[in-house]
Amino acid sequence: MPIYILSEKSFKDAKNLLCIVINYIQKDINLNYFEALIFTSKNAVTAIDKINKNWKDLPSYSIGSGTSKAIKELGGNVVYEAKSSYGDDFAKEIKKRLNGRRVLFLRAKKVTSKLNQILIENGVILSEEIVYETLCNDCKNLKTPPDGSCIVFSSPSTVKCFFKCFNWNSSYKAVVIGEVTLKALPKDIPYILSDKPNIPSCITKCQS
Repeated sequence: MPIYILSEKSFKDAKNLLCIVINYIQKDINLNYFEALIFTSKNAVTAIDKINKNWKDLPSYSIGSGTSKAIKELGGNVVYEAKSSYGDDFAKEIKKRLNGRRVLFLRAKKVTSKLNQILIENGVILSEEIVYETLCNDCKNLKTPPDGSCIVFSSPSTVKCFFKCFNWNSSYKAVVIGEVTLKALPKDIPYILSDKPNIPSCITKCQS
């Protein structure tokens, strides 16, 4: 069974179908005011590294292992990794740790969680910078997955962009990374929910 990941991320036993593309936003960000950084995506890590290398001097709060890995590989300092990969839960985990502190949330143009609202309501002096956006690729550049493919939906954006380009084939299998992404999936599409909110777990589901 062919397994398709809908982004540029490379994983063993899976093929890439580039339904989404990441646009990094160039801007000036002065980090001198801040005491900590929040990352909910490895794309935000890549983005800030292009903007200001001094981000590595600040403690980073990471939403998960993939984001933590990106932070560490670029020389950053992970002081906390979330137990839950959902933004609202992450905010609840770190709100006491960051109470009264000046924190910068480096984020996508569109976010689905209330992380910012939860932290502000709990006394965090939070600022936000949009450092990247997720766009749909040109459908003309994409080939339709063959019959019997397993499609891994790893974010609401991958759902939106896949269905912008393709009709659902009844022979496909849909594996969804988590509850937030599931909400974006059309209601009439049969799906399997991944055991863990990461792509390797989704691939395992496809294989089983």
